[in-house]
Amino acid sequence: MTMRFVQVRESNGDRLLAALDETGLGRRVLIASTLYDLAQAAIVAGRGLAELASGGLGEAVDIDVALAEGRVLAPIDHIDPAHLQITGTGLTHLGSAEGRDKMHKAALASREGAGEQLTDSMRMFLLGVEGGKPAVGQVGVQPEWFYKGDGSCVVAPGQPLTSPAFALDGGEEPEIAGVYLIGPDGAPHRLGFCLGNEFSDHVVERGNYLWLAHSKLRPAALGPELLTGELPADVSGTSRILRNGQSIWEKPFLTGEANMSHALANLEHHHFKYDLFRRPGDVHVHFFGTATLSFSDGLKVAPGDEFEVSAAPFRYPARNPLAVAQDQPVTVRSL
Repeated sequence: MTMRFVQVRESNGDRLLAALDETGLGRRVLIASTLYDLAQAAIVAGRGLAELASGGLGEAVDIDVALAEGRVLAPIDHIDPAHLQITGTGLTHLGSAEGRDKMHKAALASREGAGEQLTDSMRMFLLGVEGGKPAVGQVGVQPEWFYKGDGSCVVAPGQPLTSPAFALDGGEEPEIAGVYLIGPDGAPHRLGFCLGNEFSDHVVERGNYLWLAHSKLRPAALGPELLTGELPADVSGTSRILRNGQSIWEKPFLTGEANMSHALANLEHHHFKYDLFRRPGDVHVHFFGTATLSFSDGLKVAPGDEFEVSAAPFRYPARNPLAVAQDQPVTVRSL
């Protein structure tokens, strides 16, 4: 059973959780006011999110009005942001190695005269092509993996994606993310999927692939809705950048397992195989990667530009403007 969930803040500040049907009609979920609470109840009851929620729905909720008024929250959060982990995997899509391989190969050639030598990025990508979709019951090759931050880095629909003052770039990465809750016994439960913008610093990453970790420590935007059930194998979307309301760059992107070098189950296994990521009560948002970047086309974004990521079967796009933080010098004090 498939259902869409949207978290909303009411005009008086109270929280509510809305369930959307296929027509887009939203209705209040009576059993819980947050997706986290609904998921905890579903685990205890041994039932699915959609099944549990559909047993008690209240008055209509106008999601379009809530979006226009800036009252739609990220589809998942945690009362303690330190217990929400944002991570991801890269070089997972067919074609995802091309842009990164080009910039790393150019850097390698200029420094070492390496010519057509395979880069580490291309080697990692080819490992996934060869072993990222193992037979059922088997474990495939592990993917590239990165950490983005905790729940304090999650950006809600319409809110700015803020690049640090020291950043060299703030570019979009249109992706789908899986959302998970760890049950009382340490078992990961997938709640569903959401659209996202896995915002990164591609200039830093281009400088040296070992700076990938630095380039990823940025906020991440999530689209308005969580979609339950299985992700379609073939997902087609559009990534767009708007400046003063006009599109300055637009490109389709493909995701879903049919367009990936890794199976979702393989990516999930290699994340949750670590005990650290199976702590009861924790939430995980895991980005599955992309092959489409405006940076690869030479576009330089500017503060105020708006990122827009849309894809069926998601009803609402992820839209967020770019902002740049004020410089905040850090002083380390000795005690």
